[in-house]
Amino acid sequence: MASKLGEMLVKAQLITDSQLEEAIRIQRREGGKLGSIVVRQGYCSDQDIVSFLGMQYGVPAADLEQWPPIEASVIALVPADLAFKHKVLPLQRSGNVLTLAMSDPTDIFAMDDVRFHTGYNIDPVVSSEMGLVRAIEQYYGGSSALKLREEGAARAAAPRDGRQASKGPHIDDGAMDAALDLKAMEDELSDVDTEYATLDDEEENINASALMKGSEDAPVVRLVNMVLIDAIRKGASDIHLEPYEKSYRIRYRIDGLLQEVMRPNLKLKDPVTSRIKILAKLNIAEKRLPQDGRIKLRVNLSGQNKVIDYRVSILPCLFGEKIVLRLLDSDKLMLDLTKLGFEPESLVQWDRQISKPYGMVLVTGPTGSGKTNTLYSSIAKLNQVDVNIMTAEDPVEFNFAGINQVQMKEQIGLNFAAALRSFLRQDPNIILVGEIRDFETAEIAIKASLTGHLVLSTLHTNDAPSTISRLMNMGVEPFLVATSVNIICAQRLVRRLCSNCKAPDPHQPPPEALLKIGFTEEEVAKGVTLYKGMGCEVCNKKGLKGRVGLYEVLEMSETLRDMVLTGASAMELREQAVKEGMITLRRSGCRKVIDGVTNIEEIVRETVL
Repeated sequence: MASKLGEMLVKAQLITDSQLEEAIRIQRREGGKLGSIVVRQGYCSDQDIVSFLGMQYGVPAADLEQWPPIEASVIALVPADLAFKHKVLPLQRSGNVLTLAMSDPTDIFAMDDVRFHTGYNIDPVVSSEMGLVRAIEQYYGGSSALKLREEGAARAAAPRDGRQASKGPHIDDGAMDAALDLKAMEDELSDVDTEYATLDDEEENINASALMKGSEDAPVVRLVNMVLIDAIRKGASDIHLEPYEKSYRIRYRIDGLLQEVMRPNLKLKDPVTSRIKILAKLNIAEKRLPQDGRIKLRVNLSGQNKVIDYRVSILPCLFGEKIVLRLLDSDKLMLDLTKLGFEPESLVQWDRQISKPYGMVLVTGPTGSGKTNTLYSSIAKLNQVDVNIMTAEDPVEFNFAGINQVQMKEQIGLNFAAALRSFLRQDPNIILVGEIRDFETAEIAIKASLTGHLVLSTLHTNDAPSTISRLMNMGVEPFLVATSVNIICAQRLVRRLCSNCKAPDPHQPPPEALLKIGFTEEEVAKGVTLYKGMGCEVCNKKGLKGRVGLYEVLEMSETLRDMVLTGASAMELREQAVKEGMITLRRSGCRKVIDGVTNIEEIVRETVL
């Protein structure tokens, strides 16, 4: 940045090349900002530096010499020790936005610190460093500011009422305790021996015991740490942090359903968002655009080391940024196809088709239905020394030894289609494409499946037969679909009955109701015993714990291929597949109800007749 500013000053003929070289030599010898050195040497004025800093950083420039007197109430918002520490000065307040003069408006840590202290959003403007120092001395006073800084340091070093000393941003303890109920959460987690550390993308340990120490320093940091750890302990798959006009809500998705866990004070919305952005290495100053990142933690829960990935998605909403963190726990990844929930006959068909040397294998279903788990389980079974497996994923959720996984990066042109083209020059046997989103990807994937490669991928459709129609709607010719697709699996996830407390339901529905739900006359005649979770400590009194898959497996027969070539509808394909023995999603659910795995409410919620 310094050299860029110097080049701009030279280009504007405000300083010469030799003056720039001299200023850089002084900077290397004594340190400090180049702009301050240039002014101190008398090469140009403060006003010139300020205007150029504004051009350099792309933010408004503020000449503090010409700025109107700042109100005392605004100055009082930022403590003197903070103003001296970061060389910042509050200029004005408008609603919940505080205009802050800074010599470096890209200093996110300074903005974050001021935001924590004040509870206001920060609108940075740039000023010269020398002008800022003079203005800070004017409004805060040199000696009084020094005294305030010393008192602040003494307060930070001394514990208050048995609480941990707060070296970080101060937040009113009474409001914090009432809003967060953090003590209750700490008590609940008191049996969890937790070590908290972050890992970067290269799996190297950051010396981040600081994260746990930070939980003792700053209440906001402690809150974020506790939420992340508590979600692991409760088996959540997602964490939702949602800002509304007059409230702030945190929810966990546990076994497919969202559950509210707490309502922090609305003032904590921005500090919590900034903390998560810092952990995910995102731009905390960007509030207008969606952002995606990742947090990777190594956690020791009761002596067991776990590495947890959090996929972070930040979306600007009407009253702030909503954050969703998807937990990716490798310990929960089920790679045994026999334990996912396939019916025996469906599993035989699936194994037969994924063992073929070429063709296309498709998994379909909504987001969060377990498609990735099914694909990972399939390629894990196929992963042998003599097989070259290439995957294109967005994002790569879990790492596998022996499988070449590629992370998509749309911003540089690395999408599924581009990756597939490169894969075909890498001598692959098996290709996994994270998702077929467009005609280009579908066309390359199908051609790869017709030229000696086994291609596995996903689509978003409601059931297996409609996947055929979806491919043709993308523009793929019917003869390509008919010849390339080997098998299609549609799936859903439903909650399991708690195995510890399930018992026969005393309220059994009449036979007519069972027939309407989808049970066969033969099953009803034999008698269907429905089970119910009574609620216990294991399932947290809910009667349901864990999830199981419902699977609809359509294996392409010659009859179905001919129907595709003649333009049959999804309904016609479905009727023929059922005649050939396809188990629909609803029938898969009914069989699991009979086996006492789940209940009728779950299958009715997730499937249709």
